[in-house]
Amino acid sequence: MAGKKADDTAGDTAGDTAGDTAGDTAGNTGDGTGGDTGGDTAHESIWERMERPARPPRAALTHAQIGAAAVEIADTEGLDAVSMRRLAERLGVATMGLYRYVRGKDDVIELMVDRVYAEEARAGEGGDGEGGESEGGESEGGDWREVLRVSAMRLRALILRHPWLVDTTAGTGPLTPNFVARIDRLLASLDGLGLDADTAMTVIGTVTAFVTGATTIRIRMDRLMRKEGAEKMDDLRTLYSSRMRWLLESGRYPAFERYIRQGVRKDDDDWQFELGLDSVLDGIAARLRIGKQGTAIMDGN
Repeated sequence: MAGKKADDTAGDTAGDTAGDTAGDTAGNTGDGTGGDTGGDTAHESIWERMERPARPPRAALTHAQIGAAAVEIADTEGLDAVSMRRLAERLGVATMGLYRYVRGKDDVIELMVDRVYAEEARAGEGGDGEGGESEGGESEGGDWREVLRVSAMRLRALILRHPWLVDTTAGTGPLTPNFVARIDRLLASLDGLGLDADTAMTVIGTVTAFVTGATTIRIRMDRLMRKEGAEKMDDLRTLYSSRMRWLLESGRYPAFERYIRQGVRKDDDDWQFELGLDSVLDGIAARLRIGKQGTAIMDGN
């Protein structure tokens, strides 16, 4: 990875430096009144040069623009498509120009992650972010369980809108402002329950781990379907039918066979996710003995 990044950076640097130099040489006469005359400029008088319009200054970028462009690329082409050169093309600037704002792709990814987590924050404030209303039209508020549940549903929707998140450290998340703001909001929802700091953070981490794990499985299945050219799960089952038949006919997996024969919600991702999420929250409430009054009684072990 280090070698590849170095090669990409070197290639971008060499190519764009040469391009910038060539462009500046062709487009400027040295007196700031650049422009393309379409002919020989060696014998032009100063009067001719003064008549030509000056080249417009390079447009300044913002970190928000860089993050937005990178997210657009990743959403449509995947995270691997986000390179400094590709991003520069999208923004209409020279690759080296990007290095005035970011040190490399790692910085870009942090901008991307922070941008998409801002969607979740806006949804919590009653906005619709960039991906529409939060699932079920729910808003964050109420007791700790409602807050964690609604936030988990929104996080799932966020990752499904931006599946490249599972390919980054955003599964746990780089320490960007909007990512940390989410954790802060969730920790605040646990205030008053009598939990110590470590327990409160473990509660947040447990719910988040369930969300990212379950959603990653869904995304990987979607990718497998695309790879196999399957439009729906039944198409995928047909493709893998001989393998499944061999496993079931071996007689070694009776419980699994019973599920395959009797299960009716194999493709109901929403039902599966919500059942799992509610089970996690039930477990937290039971383990910490959080009653209706919102106080926790811990065993101290």
